[in-house]
Amino acid sequence: MAREQDDRLRSGIGMTSQRTRERLIQRLYEEGLSNANVLEVIRRTPRHLFVDEALAHRAYEDTALPIGHNQTISQPYMVARMSELLLEAGPLDKVLEIGTGSGYQTAVLSQLVERVFSVERIKVLQDRAKERLVELNLRNVVFRWGDGWEGWPALAPYNGIIVTAVATDVPQALLDQLAPGGRMVIPVGSGEVQQLMLIVREENGFSRHVLGAVRFVPLLNGPLA
Repeated sequence: MAREQDDRLRSGIGMTSQRTRERLIQRLYEEGLSNANVLEVIRRTPRHLFVDEALAHRAYEDTALPIGHNQTISQPYMVARMSELLLEAGPLDKVLEIGTGSGYQTAVLSQLVERVFSVERIKVLQDRAKERLVELNLRNVVFRWGDGWEGWPALAPYNGIIVTAVATDVPQALLDQLAPGGRMVIPVGSGEVQQLMLIVREENGFSRHVLGAVRFVPLLNGPLA
């Protein structure tokens, strides 16, 4: 019986249905998201695997949910929106993710780009995310436990960088690690005043585009076991 219950949890039976997922995709479409590849990946990625069992019945609501350690899994709209922005100029082969968290955004990215390099400061969250991606047979992700403010300079440059926590300012290290023509999507600000930004590395510097108000947990310094 326990095995059957676990199988039901993993498949989502009893907590979510295809209809529930379709409603989520329809809502995202109505809110202006239109990249067919992104929407299809959101549709087929089992978000209920990335939240605690007690919250699995809410996995396909368009809302952020707690994952412990004062962190959240981003709402599906924001995951899709940031993914769309990253891919707007075309396919990417090498993306740096700052803030693995639950691993949900990581899983979505891994199905849209060739390689993902993901940095997380909270070791226990990273370990859980690794397990989930292995379970889903998503093998094109490399993880690093460390300080997101520093990025991952040893493997730079990156065609795309996505930051899943709000920074008080754009980290210079991340700008340095962005390849020419590369795109970075990052929330910037503090407290109630946060803006989503798209930064593109141009021939003579960086262009910055403010895309609207958002709400994220803060990007903190230093690794945490």
